Amino acid sequence: MRALPAIAALLALTAPAPLLAEGLYIAAGQLLDVTSGAVLTGQCILTEGERIVRVEPCGESPQGAERVDWSAYTVLPGLIDLHTHLSDTGSSADLADPLKTSPVDTVLIGARNARLTLEAGFTTVRDVGTYRGLTDVALRNAINKGLVPGPRMFVAGAYLTHPGGGGELNGVVPNDQLPADMRLGVLSNPQEAAERATYLFDNGVDFLKLMATGAVLAIGTEPGEPELTEAEMRAAVEVAAARGSFATAHAHGAEGIKAAIRAGVRSIEHASLIDEEGLAMARDKGVWLVMDVFNGDYIDEVGTAEGWPEEYLRKNRETTQVQRDAFRRAVELGVPLAFGSDAGVFPHGLNARQFRYMVANGMTPLQVIRAATTSAAQVIGREQELGKIAPGYFADMIAVTGVPLADITVLERVPAVIKGGKVVP
Repeated sequence: MRALPAIAALLALTAPAPLLAEGLYIAAGQLLDVTSGAVLTGQCILTEGERIVRVEPCGESPQGAERVDWSAYTVLPGLIDLHTHLSDTGSSADLADPLKTSPVDTVLIGARNARLTLEAGFTTVRDVGTYRGLTDVALRNAINKGLVPGPRMFVAGAYLTHPGGGGELNGVVPNDQLPADMRLGVLSNPQEAAERATYLFDNGVDFLKLMATGAVLAIGTEPGEPELTEAEMRAAVEVAAARGSFATAHAHGAEGIKAAIRAGVRSIEHASLIDEEGLAMARDKGVWLVMDVFNGDYIDEVGTAEGWPEEYLRKNRETTQVQRDAFRRAVELGVPLAFGSDAGVFPHGLNARQFRYMVANGMTPLQVIRAATTSAAQVIGREQELGKIAPGYFADMIAVTGVPLADITVLERVPAVIKGGKVVP
């Protein structure tokens, strides 16, 4: 009987290594370290399940791991877009389109948009509002269950907005005749702000979207005009904080931006008309600006050709260049900037077109890539598991032809994507 422990020990030493659970061994031609900016060669990435196990000089594939040959490509983390509208009909000349599209159809449209976004290399998005309330929650859940392909989504559920404000579907029917699911976030005072915020969290949202000012693409509102009050926004922010979450604010106008920052939001969307005081406040308080500096050209060109409302086109002309000037100034001042494209205003899948605009307006290619990886991960509070190719992080990565540090436009063409340790077919 004494021989049994020795035999057991011998068997343990000679037993084959355990098989990996759905592991990949990705051989990168070049690997971009987004933290240091170094471009490494001869590196392989080992994954197990959804996570990265290690990054190492290439060798034989570990037992049970499928080798993925990306030796012809530059490999970098999956991209993150902080400002998308997947579960929505998109912008067009037909103001009534969201009303004419049922909640079920809206989710199905979202499924198509999600697939296009993932194929474009964006493995994570923050979806910042939909007219059909909570359809983004349904889409996120379907993706998480593996029912439809798409990026990992963090969703807002609805817009927190004043009656007739920038988050309402204005100009179609009297707003009080809109379906209830299109007005889940409408509020008129701080108590209602807290109630609407609580309702949204109770129904599965990840964060809150506050409409601090009017909007370019909302009839009857002006981008520079404040809407939600500081007290209303603070009430919503406090609910978010109690739920371990945060709020972001749609804010074009300078005064609305500063009120949102004082109210405690984590990020400002658009920031088109931000002034020097607002830039300094954002920098000093560590509030992120998410500035969509591409889609002004799309709205002007396509919106004009398709006959979008003249009010939209006028407000777009008034904000496009001044926003780009503000973006450049934010770069100069060291204000925290993260990537958000407003996909949905333009067709989903074209998100990466904004990268060239960010470079043209003062950022280096490395800064742009960080804005869509490590910085974006910080904004959503997931910097310990998203935005890098490193052990313990989600195995989200893309392959591109060429080196984006030399030519940022290579990110507009993504031949291969891995999300959560699985190659996207």
